[in-house]
Amino acid sequence: MSTRTKGPSRPAIVVTSEDHEKLSRMVAGASTTMPELAVELARELDRARILPEGRSSPDHVRIGSQVEYRDEVTGKVATVTLVWPQEADISQGKIAVMTPIGIALIGMAAGKSIDWTTRSGDVKRMTVLQVNEPAEPASP
Repeated sequence: MSTRTKGPSRPAIVVTSEDHEKLSRMVAGASTTMPELAVELARELDRARILPEGRSSPDHVRIGSQVEYRDEVTGKVATVTLVWPQEADISQGKIAVMTPIGIALIGMAAGKSIDWTTRSGDVKRMTVLQVNEPAEPASP
């Protein structure tokens, strides 16, 4: 399973050094339990521009960001918060980074679109409409 496709659907992404470090550890830990997601997240981390320690970009999705996005197939707009797996709660709109949509969202900028593949194999396209910075630092 690949959460992102090749070609123009892979916009540049930006990740904080703190998130990059924690996500890299997550990839190592998930390599046997969720190998396909671990590989996909590792690919994204490898291509990400990493911000220096202590810096963040308010325009890019990071752990704890509230994200408004549009499903380009259905036109439906949703707002979710990207969180660590232990904080995920779909009923509260908290989406784990270690899911296909979470991997697609990490590092994305407002106004950018991306193709991603659901767990069932359907290819979807979403556009990030707005990114709100975390209200408080996200814990790993």
